[in-house]
Amino acid sequence: MKVFQHLALLFFCTAIVFNADAEINENTTINDIHQQMQSKQITSEQLVQFYLKRIDAFDDNGMKLNSVVQLNKNALQQAKDLDEYFLKNGFKGSLHGIPILLKDNIDTTDGMANTAGSTALANNFPDDDAFLVKQLKEAGAIILGKTNLSEWANFRSTASSSGWSGLYGQSKNPYDTTTSPCGSSSGSGIAAAAHFATVTIGTETDGSVTCPAAINGVVGIKPTLGTVSRDGIIPIAHSQDTAGPMARNVTDAVILLAAMVKADPSDQDVMSSTIDYLSHLKLDGLKGKRIGIARNLMGYHQGLDNVFSQAVQDLKSQGAVIVGDVNFENKDQWGDAEFEVLLYEFKDELNKYLSKTAPGMPKSLSEMIEFNKKNADIEMKYFGQEIFLMAQAKGSITDKVYLDALAKAKRLTQQEGIDALLEKHNLDMIIAPTTGPAWKIDWVNGDHYLGAASSAAAISGYPHITLPMGYVHGLPVGLSMFSGKLQEGILIEAAFGFEQATKHRVAPKLQ
Repeated sequence: MKVFQHLALLFFCTAIVFNADAEINENTTINDIHQQMQSKQITSEQLVQFYLKRIDAFDDNGMKLNSVVQLNKNALQQAKDLDEYFLKNGFKGSLHGIPILLKDNIDTTDGMANTAGSTALANNFPDDDAFLVKQLKEAGAIILGKTNLSEWANFRSTASSSGWSGLYGQSKNPYDTTTSPCGSSSGSGIAAAAHFATVTIGTETDGSVTCPAAINGVVGIKPTLGTVSRDGIIPIAHSQDTAGPMARNVTDAVILLAAMVKADPSDQDVMSSTIDYLSHLKLDGLKGKRIGIARNLMGYHQGLDNVFSQAVQDLKSQGAVIVGDVNFENKDQWGDAEFEVLLYEFKDELNKYLSKTAPGMPKSLSEMIEFNKKNADIEMKYFGQEIFLMAQAKGSITDKVYLDALAKAKRLTQQEGIDALLEKHNLDMIIAPTTGPAWKIDWVNGDHYLGAASSAAAISGYPHITLPMGYVHGLPVGLSMFSGKLQEGILIEAAFGFEQATKHRVAPKLQ
């Protein structure tokens, strides 16, 4: 599918000549681009051409990162239209003319299927934009294309390989193509790191924004549950699912988040936010912040812990007050409850989504299971569908087993988890290493996770930001910051202050 669309666009990807004063590089922010648009140094059309050329050079060819799997064949025309709009009316919004890549589990009407990486949904062309996509377009964004993902957002097999899908194959880490990009928002993390768009969007149930962001050396924000609508997103679980921005810097991630956030009355977990996200981009954002270290969310990789220790010193040097050994004493108790909840909700919500797809596609989880069996040579040549089978065996979300598991998971991570630690130690936030450095891609044994800091924030539905904190053997590692409900402002202040003081990110060397 991508090849066909890309061939239609290659005609336009000739040498791109910016104004002599224009500069688009790894450190260029959305604000920088808009300043160059205002001074007529660059147009949105040129920006789209720039990214198409990079995708062709490094994603389809060269290193063949395989992160961008569909392209919007109307992107150049949309950019031209926005350039004309700007000449007559000025900026349409905060994302005017900015090319964005979407994870391929989000509905868009730009001639691209919404597939979740499954061959079963290769022709799933939505009739409507997801609610969040509507917000992006209202802000002036261009949906440049869609990115690969761990198939079904990593919720099909217990032995899956992050970044692999039956429809698109394996995506690769731009820092070392033999290592995992993590998932499930693998393509979005790679594309942000490799500068294939100004910003990208991923989705998370537990770690699917923050892990690929950390392992690909970019910023990822998982917002408070319900502040970003889940309409038009292929689901796993309403009690944890959310979309989130991924970017090379905190500024762009926050600009994108601000554009995405809008209360959607049709979202069953809608959460209204009055946060002025951009106002929290403060250089002294760490001054006076009380930050607790979750020591029992680390200790699984010595090199990672060494980098984290330096990050703690950097936080102190910027005026943060560090409180040590702020541990989740119940961290080994919430996993089983979470998994039970995800199985029940996945079956319920996937059935609802599939029931609305076009004729000829599976209409339920049970039909999807049968499709995979019949197409095992494509879909299950490396790993199976154990999670699908476990979910199919579950009953209704009115079952007491489900309701008890949901209550337990929320209680352990909210009032007896993050909330309790923040109150007990009078903290603004909690920190830990996001996850270990990337592991080798392994289709035989699956992913080799050593540990991660994502679950408490994911299960509770509370905000979580990860940003680059350094490197282990040349592989990026991230610093996680999380706090209570709707505390994105505090996290943004700390993340921006840390980023600006350290400037840790080094772009991958693409060949």
